[in-house]
Amino acid sequence: MVNPTRGVLYPARLPQFHRLPPAPATAELAAWFWIPEWDVEPGRSSRQDIVSYPALNLVVEQDGVVLAGATTTASHRDLRGRGWAVGALLRPAAVAALVEDPAALVDRSRPFDAPELCTAVAAAMAGGDGHRERAVAAFSAWLVRRVGPVRAAGRHANALVDVLLGEGAADTPEEAATRLAVSVRTLQRLTHRHVGLSPAAMIRRRRLQEAAQRIREQPEADLASVAAELGYADHAHLTRDFRAVLGVAPRSYRAEAGG
Repeated sequence: MVNPTRGVLYPARLPQFHRLPPAPATAELAAWFWIPEWDVEPGRSSRQDIVSYPALNLVVEQDGVVLAGATTTASHRDLRGRGWAVGALLRPAAVAALVEDPAALVDRSRPFDAPELCTAVAAAMAGGDGHRERAVAAFSAWLVRRVGPVRAAGRHANALVDVLLGEGAADTPEEAATRLAVSVRTLQRLTHRHVGLSPAAMIRRRRLQEAAQRIREQPEADLASVAAELGYADHAHLTRDFRAVLGVAPRSYRAEAGG
């Protein structure tokens, strides 16, 4: 299921923002596609704060394509003028075909040489009804051609991320390894190769995203209860995680998010 705003810290501040599910042919390669579109008055900017999913993104913009690595902190972008971007949240099966060492991209991004992809997506985004769907179709077709058939190793890598991040996700690396019938060391090796982060770091990021969404959408919720339900040791643990990654305490975030 595509969550429309998880990871977006202040959805009310967004310009147009859409998350579209992948077509069946691309479901093993991308979790979803995300498309912001903006038209900001001259002299002004719109700041977008994100606590990203622990995954890589391939992003098409008007002036080129960028491969962005997984992040360990919150990030932001100041939008100015008029523009758009079309991004794919990559699944591990696609990552191995696009980058040799995802760990080298953690908290970084770099240009990605894909002029055909840029041209096709830009043409789709040029306007008219259904432009987002056409852009996703063009992106999907390119991704299928570039990656090729998904083999057993790719599916196994996808499964490990599903166990760490999906519905009913594991609370610890040990639990995830048991579900996958691999050792913890093997799990660590696989996430390093396909995401660039440790399993524990991926679990922490998922938990923080869930906490931020819960605090934002349920302003009446008791923070100690939220912490307990999401696997934090206590309220203080939740607060430390918030401060370390988001730079604010949960109560302050709730107030700023309009909860």
